[in-house]
Amino acid sequence: MKKLDWYILKKFLRVFFFSIFLFAVISVVVDVSEKTDDFVKSGLSAGEIFTHYYIGFIPHIIALLFPLFVFIAVIFFTSKMAGQTEIVAILASGTTYNRWLRPYWIGGALLGLLLWVSNQWIVPKANNIRGSFEAAFVDKHSTYNALLTTSTDIYFRIDSFTYAGIYGYDTSNNRGNGFFSYKVAKGKVIHNLRAENIIWDTATKAWRLTEVIERKVMDNKEVVTYTTELKKKYPFKPVDIKKDKYTKDKLTTLQLINQIKIEELRGSEGLNELKIERYRRDATPITVLLLTLIGAIIAGRKLRGGSGSHLALGFVIAALFIITDRFSTIFSTKGNLPPLLAAWIPNLIFIWVVYYLYKKAPK
Repeated sequence: MKKLDWYILKKFLRVFFFSIFLFAVISVVVDVSEKTDDFVKSGLSAGEIFTHYYIGFIPHIIALLFPLFVFIAVIFFTSKMAGQTEIVAILASGTTYNRWLRPYWIGGALLGLLLWVSNQWIVPKANNIRGSFEAAFVDKHSTYNALLTTSTDIYFRIDSFTYAGIYGYDTSNNRGNGFFSYKVAKGKVIHNLRAENIIWDTATKAWRLTEVIERKVMDNKEVVTYTTELKKKYPFKPVDIKKDKYTKDKLTTLQLINQIKIEELRGSEGLNELKIERYRRDATPITVLLLTLIGAIIAGRKLRGGSGSHLALGFVIAALFIITDRFSTIFSTKGNLPPLLAAWIPNLIFIWVVYYLYKKAPK
């Protein structure tokens, strides 16, 4: 690390952290204005609202727009350097173009690593705090959300051969009014179970079934048994069957991988959303590095329009990136595009953008 590296790197990090801090403050102010009624209805103090909600909201919003603000920071300070003819002086001193880009590589890699670590553990835990608060105090006040969740019947697959359903499931008490399961082999039902009630026993970590009727088919014979109460250790828990729109955001990467395996076994719908989230956590840090290089190459050239022209071009590229990302996600969740490819398509495209801009840049 030479003086040139430290000079550019300090400018890079200073502008980035200042802009992200300013944006976080603005986001909190806007969010407070939107959720004032919900905060009043919650009955919590200002300190409790911060510890139960904003300590999770702030990391979430920062991680969401982290790549974009890296891009803006690079364009802003690099354009200013170009406007003051600093970059011309650096290159005229004998410094090669690749050598000038070195601190941008270092800064982009450091911030990408920071985002990667945050995506694996910190942001999911923050989303757990934020999601729990919104589910308890915000979503329940939404009439639109209430219309979407009037049905309490749940159907799912326990394993590759066993299907199940719960009627009238109460997520707050972890119990249902009716439960059924049936196992299929060679196209025929070989086991059927029905229970009047299914209740989660927190002491034994098992499901308690009442008024149970079991039917087993063996050698063309049917055996029927009746039990008033039965405890079963099924491979699903209350947390697995709750309808929570924040689930994929709350899970750490290891938990998300395990959840994907469970959902694959059950044949659940929306599996691609979980997979995209898993792959995007690794793809986004690379996005940070790519946008850093794009911003440096674009803003490193002195233009008549100054920073305004650089920022305008930067926002166009950022918008194209976001559109590409959204389209690839939709094609995966609603179509047949593989989730791994959907998560990495924007990066694969913008690698070529970096290469093209680099070749065209005056050196």
